[in-house]
Amino acid sequence: MSNQVPEVVAKILAARGFKAKEAEAFLYPDYDNHLHDPFLLTDMEPAITRIMEAVEKKQRVAVYGDYDIDGITASAVMIEGLRAQGLEAESYIPDRFEEGYGINQSALAKLKEDGYDLVISVDCGITSVKEADWAKQNGLDLIITDHHSVPSRIPGAIAVINPKRKGDKYPFKDLAGVGVAFKLIQALQQRSGKPAPGQEKWLLDLVALGTVCDVVDLVGENRVLVSFGLKVLRQTRRPGLRALAAVGGVDISRLDSGHLGFVLGPRMNAAGRLEHAARSLELVMTDDPERAVVIAGELDYLNQERRATQAKVLAAADAMAAMYAEDPILVLADPDWNHGIVGIVASKLAEKWNKPALVMQVMGETTKGSARSTDGFNMVDGLRAVSHNLTKYGGHYYAAGYTLPTANLEALRNDLNAYFAESGHLQSDRPVAEPEVILGSLAETDWDLLNNLELLQPYGAGNPQPLLGLSSLTLARVDRMGGDRRHYRLQLADDLGGRGEAVGFGLVERYPDLVAGQRVNLCIKLNKNEWQGRERLQLHLVELEYDSKPE
Repeated sequence: MSNQVPEVVAKILAARGFKAKEAEAFLYPDYDNHLHDPFLLTDMEPAITRIMEAVEKKQRVAVYGDYDIDGITASAVMIEGLRAQGLEAESYIPDRFEEGYGINQSALAKLKEDGYDLVISVDCGITSVKEADWAKQNGLDLIITDHHSVPSRIPGAIAVINPKRKGDKYPFKDLAGVGVAFKLIQALQQRSGKPAPGQEKWLLDLVALGTVCDVVDLVGENRVLVSFGLKVLRQTRRPGLRALAAVGGVDISRLDSGHLGFVLGPRMNAAGRLEHAARSLELVMTDDPERAVVIAGELDYLNQERRATQAKVLAAADAMAAMYAEDPILVLADPDWNHGIVGIVASKLAEKWNKPALVMQVMGETTKGSARSTDGFNMVDGLRAVSHNLTKYGGHYYAAGYTLPTANLEALRNDLNAYFAESGHLQSDRPVAEPEVILGSLAETDWDLLNNLELLQPYGAGNPQPLLGLSSLTLARVDRMGGDRRHYRLQLADDLGGRGEAVGFGLVERYPDLVAGQRVNLCIKLNKNEWQGRERLQLHLVELEYDSKPE
């Protein structure tokens, strides 16, 4: 490989800990050479053996998925991959409000009654020990594929595929649920020759969507899958994704990772948050363009409802957070907070208050909620430490879900905050963004710089958009924007005669006294702004430091 690494990009990657060869591989992902052998995953061999038995015996297979976008896309990938083997494969996604997260025994009993011989979970199941025992006792074969944190006891299924398993030899541990599902389909393809080599790439649009929206790190194998998945998405064969991009006002041929996280993802997740995720699964799997347009419109409407509900819950939860402002971990609950959207609310509170947040809906004697963490605190470890208060829990370092008896709410708050203090965690100040590269002048913020930086795309968790520094600028003009005037538009000048414009969204509250004439140092992102068919460069303000104030 002899691709050139631009100097500014090399500096950024070096600052992020990449060596020269690693930087080259990172910037130029290779589908054929940078993906790992799926059979390195523990239990892949028995899983493939059992699925091939199902093919031979023409057995019915149910794909048991989660109701978030990772679970939806993983379900579609698994179903389409199994159908390519000639299997009769159907989906089962639990109802968030009636059944809750994960595999439940009632659902397994219904699948057994309906004549299914094999159940394959995607994006869930790693904690389903009792359910796996029931399946074994009742003659229902179970294969678990998951990526969440692994408990001390593994379910007794035919196969449990999770790269985070202790002793697992798979080189990359941070696959999303849809990534694990795709690896199983790759293994099936190697064993059966179906689909034809290369045809599995048409699944990568779903792999990219689920991976980005599940906020796993976009490095290593995830970067390869998402990079090629975006290429597939821009020419996707799926009428549903085309229709969803259209209602979101996005040109699908120019999609990037940001559009997945902020346009497609929220609309697909809205179904599972407010009603049932089956509608989103139908959207990505339908071949009917007219049906796709109808579903996309329904999801867009549900997303508007979700945003309105979320705004009300966020305002109420933020007010309650102020009552517990001294606690290092926010533990908040209310009967009126729809548990379908408490995860988003917890995320926004964790960001605003710079501390872990647990937000719950009280549902009579039972309370369900979501948790979001901040740097330095492993949420799953925290929940494990106070699990005597919980009925069940599971998740990642930064995000988790859980259920508890309502009577245990106060004990959960006390015990979790005590664990935080006893384990030596310290509540930190709001992190200050630091530039990765210092630019010499505004003139350097040109198209060549943007094009070089875009080699780092796709951006996301673990691979953030680069932060650039500009020093000793003069604020030539300061304007406030928006109906609530919470945003800044700044006209900038440097000492070399350079001119530029920066926008700062939501930053008036943080920097309320900006006026023309001030000298400032800025931390920015360089973006391309498209408006009415025209493209121009725009500086997005992230952090500001006063170099001097006008007299």
